[in-house]
Formats: sequence, C-alpha cells, structure tokens
Amino acid sequence: MTHLDVALIGAGGIARAHLPAWTALGARVRVYAPDGRAPALAAEFGQTAVASREEAMDGATVVDVCTPTDTHHEITLAAVAAGAHVLCEKPLALRAADAEDMAAAAAAAGLRLYPGHVVRFFPAYAMLHALVTGGALGRVAVARFTRTGRYPTWSPWFAEPARSGGILVDQMIHDMDIARWLFGEVVRVHAHQRGHLTAPAPEDAVATGTAVLTHTTGVITQIVGVWAPPATPFRTTFHIAGTGGTVRHDSLASPGLRIVGTADANAAAGIPVGDFGESPYATQIRELADAFAGGPEPRVGPADGVAAVRIAAAAADSARTGRAVELVTPPAPEGVPA
Repeated sequence: MTHLDVALIGAGGIARAHLPAWTALGARVRVYAPDGRAPALAAEFGQTAVASREEAMDGATVVDVCTPTDTHHEITLAAVAAGAHVLCEKPLALRAADAEDMAAAAAAAGLRLYPGHVVRFFPAYAMLHALVTGGALGRVAVARFTRTGRYPTWSPWFAEPARSGGILVDQMIHDMDIARWLFGEVVRVHAHQRGHLTAPAPEDAVATGTAVLTHTTGVITQIVGVWAPPATPFRTTFHIAGTGGTVRHDSLASPGLRIVGTADANAAAGIPVGDFGESPYATQIRELADAFAGGPEPRVGPADGVAAVRIAAAAADSARTGRAVELVTPPAPEGVPA
C-alpha cells in the first residue's frame, strides 16, 4: 500500500490503534495533533510528525480523523476540500444533520467516507453476522448486547456530553450499529442513562446506559453500556434468540477471543486487546485501504455511520425526555452508498 499517503489527525488512544495498521500496510503517514503528542507517536512507528493540520493533509490520499467527536464534522469537511478520502472514528458526529452533511460532501466530491465502526471487524461479531444473515438462527425475536469498560477518565472530554455525547452516543453506538447491521433499520428507541455525566470525572466515576431498539423486522434489541472504575475488565456479551436456536458470547469466557482492558502507559488506554489473531483495527484498516485504492466496498459505509448517529442521538433525546423516540429513516443523500 505504498501509494497511500495518510494524514493522521490526533495522537490519542485510538490513533495509537490505527497507526500500526497503516504502517504495516506500507502507508506514508504524517501525524498532527494540537496537544503536542504527535512527535512521540510518529517516532515510535517510524512516521513523521508535522506542525499543522494543513501540512498533514497536503497531498494526502486519506485523512484518518482520530479526534474528539465534536471536531469530526469540521475536520472531515476540510479533508474533503483537500481532495482526500476519509476514515472518521465513530461517531461520525454528534448530530444526524452533521453526519448527513459529511456523507453528502464526500459523495459530491467523488470521495469515500467510512466510519470507524471497528466492532464489525471483531471475529465474534463477524461470525454472528454470518449466522444471522445466513439464517442459522431462524427468525430472530430478541437480542441483548452489553459492553463494559473503564470510565474514559484519561481524556476529560469524554465526560462532557456536548463533546462526546456521553455513554449512549460514544460507547453504546458500537452495539447500536451492530444491531442495525444484523436486524435492519431502527424505527423506535427508548433509552435511560444514570451516573456521572459531567466533567471533570473522578477516577472512580461510573455511568450506565440502556436502550431498547425496535427494528422494522420486528426484532427487539436491548443494549446495556457501563463505564466503570479503572480495575473493571473490559467485557462484551451478546445473547440472540431465534426460532432456529440461540447463540451467546462472553468475551471474558472465550479464551480465543479474550478481551481485557489495559492501563499500560505504553498501550492505548481503553483499547481492547486479546487473542484475536490479526488485530480488528488492522483488519478494518486493511479492508478500508483496499476500498480507498479502488477495491470493493467494505462491510461498513457512510450510510451506516449516518444511521448509527441517528439512532444514538435518538437514544440521547429519549434519555433526556423520558419518552420513546420514533425514527423515520430519510433517504440517503444522492451518491451516498447504502
């Protein structure tokens, strides 16, 4: 992939998960971050740190946006204006209208925009998708997903709902995307959240969220998210029941797919690690890199990113008002792949 010239914007935990994958593909990467962390990260992987975002984007084939969520819209539009394809970390934006604007701008420019919904690339979830779409579980009636990890106190912006959206938007959007991938469009969302929801968050902060999604297919999905104290191991589970059988997964109970949190200062804080074979982040970036180079469309596209933001924003509205939110899915902007 030596023809890929990548501008990596941001040098936090998720950038640390992305940069090794780009490097392994042979991409030339210029790293920029306004917080001064770019030089150390770039040097660690033999890449180049630059002094400005404009310098990073100049001549880039791809811009990889690894910054706080409230900056995604503006940076993505700047990348598109610079003529680059975009990988933007989840969520694409805090508001559905901004996510739609990002997707439409990329489509109008003939560029590709992909959201970083990496859970689709974790082996257990990829296998679940194959089981459900292949009909092995028959007609699914109910599904339950949980996701538990330490409260992301290493970056204070996570505790600011105006910047991250809080646990419903930042963390639980992973399983909202998976639910839609498996069971179709979501037409109704009812959600609650509790716990510490303002910055600064203390080290022992806890926040929880629940969301019930109703799909056009009739499937009901329950999603539970937890941000917990630092010693809490990272854990994901799912339980899917259909007329043809039931499938369960617990990341802590599956030795081959063990996922644990890490507090290692040299690792990406809060990034799952485990015995995956190839890192899901590497799998994701390799598949997206092939698409950026003109190959087949990957398993996630701009319409998926927009839909996930729409569901998560509806969950936040529901939690705020105490009422269920009905969703009407608008048509994708012209030129945006479904």
